[in-house]
Amino acid sequence: METINLHRNENNYGPAPACYDVLKMPDKNLFYYYSQAYKEGIKSILSKRLANDFNIDEDRVILGYGAEDILKQLVQCYLGPGQKLMVPSFSWWYYKKIADEVDGINIEYPLSKGEDSFYYDVDKILFIIKKEKPKLVLISSPNNPTGNSLSGEDLDLILTELKDTVVALDEAYWSNNNNDHVTNLVNKFPNLVIIRSFSKYYALAGIRIGYAIIGQNLTKLAGIANRYLGFNQLSEEIAIAALDSPEYYEDLVAKMNADKESYYKELGALPGFTVFKSDANFVLVEVPKQIMEPLKEFLTKREIIIKFMNEEVLNSHLRITIGTQEQNRKVIDAIKEFAY
Repeated sequence: METINLHRNENNYGPAPACYDVLKMPDKNLFYYYSQAYKEGIKSILSKRLANDFNIDEDRVILGYGAEDILKQLVQCYLGPGQKLMVPSFSWWYYKKIADEVDGINIEYPLSKGEDSFYYDVDKILFIIKKEKPKLVLISSPNNPTGNSLSGEDLDLILTELKDTVVALDEAYWSNNNNDHVTNLVNKFPNLVIIRSFSKYYALAGIRIGYAIIGQNLTKLAGIANRYLGFNQLSEEIAIAALDSPEYYEDLVAKMNADKESYYKELGALPGFTVFKSDANFVLVEVPKQIMEPLKEFLTKREIIIKFMNEEVLNSHLRITIGTQEQNRKVIDAIKEFAY
């Protein structure tokens, strides 16, 4: 029996076939020589491609070893000892640890639980901003592990209040090819950095490529992030192959969205279960706390691995990555078998 791994939010469909084609007959120069992109006055072929896609100057595109790398550089660049970093209350655990790396202070702002989804409480966020006066703010949309996004209107309200503050909008879990809002936002808010990854949507977590589009005031970050000898040329070619395969990824998103509906409908009908609406490639499921351990044991015996949350507040919750349609059916059926 093959283990079904749905606990780390990887894209189990895998990348577009064109990505594998790059590996079949790679140009030997990708291995032998440093990048020659500087001769064209650019950082790399990937940063140039992204600049074209986002209709923005190439020097406002940052590449990194995954989105995590860019986030770390951002915090180390703009946060110092005793300065405040604001992060969502329910979020990726690393958000709550990264301030420690520079002796900063961690301040949390609330996400609230609605009937069928979590949401950002904008009024409370604005109150905390005025009270705490943070040096740096992290906003995750969609957020991990709750799956909720921040609306354009609410985001504009928050960014307007933070116009003089460095803000990172983490869009690692975005799932569409609409780039217009990114360009519009960074042009309107010069202290904003929007971070994305090739890990989730493009199913390229293993090659570790992240990027950011930055506002005009963040030239210090751009200087730190730039690499004199260039970037991983093979990874860049694979990433560009992914960018050139929009139909493949649009099909995957359609399948994942259909399966999320199955999770909402079928697991949501089980006694004591709440499946929260998600804009990401996972769903968060609240279950009766007393079944957490027996359910984990039941699924483990069937070689189904999902995330059993064990945080201060989210401690009776499952986070289930949306896998392939076959995998999702097995997970839903197994949980229903356990519940009945």
